[in-house]
Amino acid sequence: MKLLHRHKRFLLMLNAISILLAFLMHLPELIALSNPETGSRLFPDVHWANVSYEILFTYFSTLLLFFLNIKIMRLNSPARELGWKRVTVTFVITLVVCNLLGKGFVFVHQYFDVPAITAMLHHYLHPLRDILITSIVTGTCYMEHQNRCSQRMLLENEQLRTENLVNQYEALKSQLNPHMLFNSLNTLYSLIRESPDKAQNYLQELSRVMRYTLHDNLAHTVALTEEMSFVRSYIYLLQMRYEENLSFDIDIPQAMLQRQVPPMAVQMLVENAVKHNEISNRNPLTIHIGVEGNSLYVSNRIQPKLSDSSNTCIGLANLSKRYRLLFGCDITIEENEKNFKVTLPLI
Repeated sequence: MKLLHRHKRFLLMLNAISILLAFLMHLPELIALSNPETGSRLFPDVHWANVSYEILFTYFSTLLLFFLNIKIMRLNSPARELGWKRVTVTFVITLVVCNLLGKGFVFVHQYFDVPAITAMLHHYLHPLRDILITSIVTGTCYMEHQNRCSQRMLLENEQLRTENLVNQYEALKSQLNPHMLFNSLNTLYSLIRESPDKAQNYLQELSRVMRYTLHDNLAHTVALTEEMSFVRSYIYLLQMRYEENLSFDIDIPQAMLQRQVPPMAVQMLVENAVKHNEISNRNPLTIHIGVEGNSLYVSNRIQPKLSDSSNTCIGLANLSKRYRLLFGCDITIEENEKNFKVTLPLI
């Protein structure tokens, strides 16, 4: 509905500009009609009928030029860049068409007796009027394109802010929920009694996880090296809990660590693997994190929990939407009877 309203408002604006141009382009003739003595010298034999037909012709031809510009600039196509080359081509085509329309009107006047102004001064002014009309038509369409781009950018930024809030909410819900904190504090309590040195390291990694979750991930994107630093702290907490039953195979080339990912993207995939798979002495779990081409993957063997009724779709759908908004690309999910794999493009 909002898009339809914007299109209607744009069409009304085009009509208003066309009407205004039609009268302004023939202002000398209108002045000549209001002052017959002076006007007869500049525009001899000028009549209201002649000027009226000229104004109507200018109005309809200006509307036609507007629609031609909309077609060439592809204003109705979403997210399309408009370079100076296309603007220049549009201006030249519009100028040529405007000139041809004027010649067509002269032809109709000569062979079909349609009223028109025949004064020499009127014909001398035609090239100037063509340039003015073309400049106004092409300039208006270009400004409309820029306006639509600005509105689209504002909308996308608003969506990104919303998605970022959702992401932070999901992160808080999944990482700092009472169950997770209870498990972490239980582990910390045990370490304090059994190994104070390990307890100190555990508390340090826990503080890193909380700091990144609550403060450091406010940007839309982070470098992979920063994300992996957080993931390693999170992995440390998991391994202290599951011990040798949970292992990680991480292989990321140094050259890829400066690529960008959404914050907490890799961590969410690790969390999903831990949450939805059995991890025990009987079924230890190995999570693989690596790089293929320009993408990072997180994969694991499927070991479903008997009591697991939760769903990974919400988190993955949220991550997919963030990728589309930020980078214009999507994540890849591959699943078969044995393995589950999610691939993230590295930007």
